[in-house]
Amino acid sequence: MACFFRRKIAAKLGCTLQRSEDAFIPALSAVPVFKKQQTADFKLSIGTLRMSGILPSSGDIQLQTESLASRLKRDSVVEDISAGRGVITFKVNRKLLVQKVLESFGKEEEDTFGLNSELLNTLKRGTTLVEYSSPNIAKKFHAGHLRSTIIGNFIANLKQCLGNNVIRMNYLGDWGMQFGLLGAGFSKFGCQEKLKQNPLQHLFEVYVQVNKDAEQNEEMMQAARDFFRQLEQHDSEAVSLWQQFREITVDEYQHVYKRLGVHFDIYSGESFHQHQAQEVVQRLQSQGLLKTSEKGTGVVDLSTTKDMSSVSTVLRSDGTTLYITRDLAAAIERKEKYHFDEMIYVTDKSQANHFHQLFHILLAMGHSWADRCEHVPFGLLRGMKTRRGEVVFLEDVLDEARARMLHNMNQSKTTKEMDNPEDTAEKVGISALIVQDFRGPRESDYAFDWDRMLQAQGDTGVFLQYTHARLHSSLFPSQFNAEE
Repeated sequence: MACFFRRKIAAKLGCTLQRSEDAFIPALSAVPVFKKQQTADFKLSIGTLRMSGILPSSGDIQLQTESLASRLKRDSVVEDISAGRGVITFKVNRKLLVQKVLESFGKEEEDTFGLNSELLNTLKRGTTLVEYSSPNIAKKFHAGHLRSTIIGNFIANLKQCLGNNVIRMNYLGDWGMQFGLLGAGFSKFGCQEKLKQNPLQHLFEVYVQVNKDAEQNEEMMQAARDFFRQLEQHDSEAVSLWQQFREITVDEYQHVYKRLGVHFDIYSGESFHQHQAQEVVQRLQSQGLLKTSEKGTGVVDLSTTKDMSSVSTVLRSDGTTLYITRDLAAAIERKEKYHFDEMIYVTDKSQANHFHQLFHILLAMGHSWADRCEHVPFGLLRGMKTRRGEVVFLEDVLDEARARMLHNMNQSKTTKEMDNPEDTAEKVGISALIVQDFRGPRESDYAFDWDRMLQAQGDTGVFLQYTHARLHSSLFPSQFNAEE
């Protein structure tokens, strides 16, 4: 649809300047829409025309702008043409705009509306691996994981719609000293019956209890170290308990993700790369990249002057690997296994330095494809609480959204009777949750507000669902009976 108008404007310019319309397409761009002021729809960069040789590169650019604008005539497609500072703006006919927007609906291309645009033809398509959500087993599913889930799923959907082969990966925090604490703690505080009834909640309770105990009890801390050592040495009893914790956690999360409309192709985790991490260390050593710090840790020098002023620690003094070491191993293994063309990590902005170091080390190791790895950061979400207190798991948030939406529906005089009000409340409540996350700039922090999120007016998911229903009933009236 945008291409129709762009082509019409380009044809007008071509006739005026006696050039092919294709010559003007690169200089024409859409103008961003602002809520509080009316703007033009397209703009033409005179500077681009000068650089491409269509207009003389010498002379006063503003005089060129005004001269060309005066030669262009309005017609049934373009209703206003104005000269700005080095640009000419175009406002298209509103009735024709609406007609072009709606004419695709009801046709075969309805499901791919906008995706067949020639503007997208130049995009490179290939295999995109998106890592998102990535909660830690036995720890609370905090608001950052929720934002990662929502934003990562959007990116994956967008890449897929644009014709890419998308691999959706959930990289679980399923390894490390936390499992030493959990394993040791479960033998003291755990209960298999409670684990069956409410797995995530019980593991979290055990984790909280054992952390408190370990702070005051060195014996418990030593028991945790012993359990993790057994886990790394593949002790059958320790591995069996770890597998049980991991499997029930993944099962529980899959159920909750389904409510969000989110799915993953792969559930991976740090545990998958414990052996490969040691291979990475050996490779770093053989390439002369691994240095030993004064503290005895293994580091990679990231400083431009190679004076150890900026280092990344990849190995503890006792020889065990760290999170970044396992991330290096994971990235290399994914490239070898999935042959991705790009890999996107979706985490909060506090991890920006971690990914900067990760990509830097990969490049230093000779992996040129690290240039096609990207970290998509986002701001922090504060104040997300339920009526019972601080949010622990994602399911708490979804249940709260449904309950609050159902309450609002019951209080509203305009709510119609329906067969399954809870299902409607679930769908509208979750869409409100998702839309609230997209309202502001991605990298900005924002305070969570249940009341604002569930408002029936304004930029909310509730109003979006209402507008969609109204549009649907207008476009397809035969699907609605007289009462509806």
